[in-house]
Amino acid sequence: MIHKEVVKIADDYLLSIITKLYGLNSYQINSINAHDGGRNVAYSCENQGENDKIIRIAFLPDRKREDFISELEYVRFLYDGGGSVSNVVNSRNGNLLEEVVYDGHRYFVCVFEKARGKLFWENGYRYREGVPLTEYFYNCGQTLGKLHKLSKEYTPVHKRYSFFEKYNADYINQLIPGSLTLLKEKMIDLLKTLEGMDRARESFGMVHFDYNDGNYMIDFTTGQITVFDFDNSCFFWYLYDLANVWANGCGWIRFEKDVEKRQKFMKNYFETVLAGYKSETEIDEAMLEKLPLFIKVTVMENIIDTFEVMHNSGEKPECDEELAYLIKCMEDDIPHKGFFDEIYSSIEPFVYKKRNI
Repeated sequence: MIHKEVVKIADDYLLSIITKLYGLNSYQINSINAHDGGRNVAYSCENQGENDKIIRIAFLPDRKREDFISELEYVRFLYDGGGSVSNVVNSRNGNLLEEVVYDGHRYFVCVFEKARGKLFWENGYRYREGVPLTEYFYNCGQTLGKLHKLSKEYTPVHKRYSFFEKYNADYINQLIPGSLTLLKEKMIDLLKTLEGMDRARESFGMVHFDYNDGNYMIDFTTGQITVFDFDNSCFFWYLYDLANVWANGCGWIRFEKDVEKRQKFMKNYFETVLAGYKSETEIDEAMLEKLPLFIKVTVMENIIDTFEVMHNSGEKPECDEELAYLIKCMEDDIPHKGFFDEIYSSIEPFVYKKRNI
């Protein structure tokens, strides 16, 4: 079943059921365009700016009921603890999750409060007028730090999966084409390194796992960040979310030719992020020294995600220039996503010549 088919089924049948389950009769409901490889169908529910909501319908058989429940319980825990997240909405039955069966297919439905503000790209990547961008960097770290602080006290009611339950040698060998032998070897070696690391409660717990400016809204009147999309949340080292923040920060200076200027910017950028993060929770300096390792993990995750999208859509695996770049970084052990290496081009950021697979 593909996304377009689910949208039609939702429009014809599911939305009327969902409207009754959540009391959305007074709302105007509109479809939200999905990104490539999206596992959900989403709708915005608007009520003249009052208590707007988001409907999420999951249709792929890659997750079980327990996976959704554990995610939604975690979101509710964060919200109740003061985390800046989009709260999950109970149905009229008092449930965090509802199941709707149509034509023998099971759909998992949940509803969230719509976060206040806009996505960064919706504001043209312009920050608050008269306010330095460093405020955003600080807030980005502070918001994440608060979530991790809460996570350190979190004990799930329904078990949430660990990173290693998905990312393992069997899955890599199954997903990655056999022609990419070296890539698979490097990924499995990286997993072995991670498996040998300490999993103390202060450094290992529930993480967002996709913390970036596509998954939080910014209130451009106050600067507040509200996080959503915990679909990939799992147990892993907190440093992974910070490594994602580092990798996403490259976008602010990706067209700079001078590598020393890129290095200086990234140093200042991440110091500001960390200042915000540490205002909420501690992070061990020895763990921070492993940042390059976890940036490498983000590269691995991006590669795996790309192959997952192709697999879920039924496409034949192909290697475009962006995927080729990530594979080159992984195969050649190029640190920091290649951002300070000669492989990097400020004219064509994060691309490499195509290769056959």
